[in-house]
Amino acid sequence: MLREVVVHPTSQALFEGAAQRFLALASASLERQGRFRVALAGGSTPKGLYSCLAGAAFPWERIDWFWGDERMVPPEHPDSNFGMAFQALLSRVPVDHQRVHRVETERPDPAGRYETTLRDVFGEPCPRFDLILLGLGTDGHTASLFPGSTALDERDRLVASTLVPGLGERITLTLPVLNHAASVMFLVSGREKREALRAVLHPEPRVPPRPAGLVTAPRLWMVDEAAI
Repeated sequence: MLREVVVHPTSQALFEGAAQRFLALASASLERQGRFRVALAGGSTPKGLYSCLAGAAFPWERIDWFWGDERMVPPEHPDSNFGMAFQALLSRVPVDHQRVHRVETERPDPAGRYETTLRDVFGEPCPRFDLILLGLGTDGHTASLFPGSTALDERDRLVASTLVPGLGERITLTLPVLNHAASVMFLVSGREKREALRAVLHPEPRVPPRPAGLVTAPRLWMVDEAAI
């Protein structure tokens, strides 16, 4: 399966369906190889997923947690992707905090530090995540890979620092990492995402692809009816 699209009637149904798929993937990975390494996403739709996950009984302490991208704010800042995931999920389940690998935005060279962490934990040239959670922006961006960004052309670095006009500096996993994942789950909710979702799922000839359309790992699109 290179691409599967699952449409849910409501955003809440999307959250619940995504939680079921997350837990199934995690269970299979733990049974198969004794570990589950996931990169989390920011945004309101992932937050709904995390809230559903927080109510599930699961061996959370066996999961290694990472992030697909991060804003250049302290971890306690309201805009922090780590902070959101911590409040919605990680603070509510029994995780092993030594397995929580956030982007240390408060320290020098956070992109370089995060890349070193990936190389140390995975022990291979390009990390192979068991699952990467991704969202979709109205402009077709995913993680912090925005249209026109030089980070889209990065082939050697695992992590890039990118300056997004009007939004400031972001730290993001690069396309080689996203495309090396065993599985990617896109979470898309809301009418405002329709045009971007259509452009990614049904690209037109001779039209430059949106950043999310450059992700080629096995992809599960979890969307609600409003977005489709």
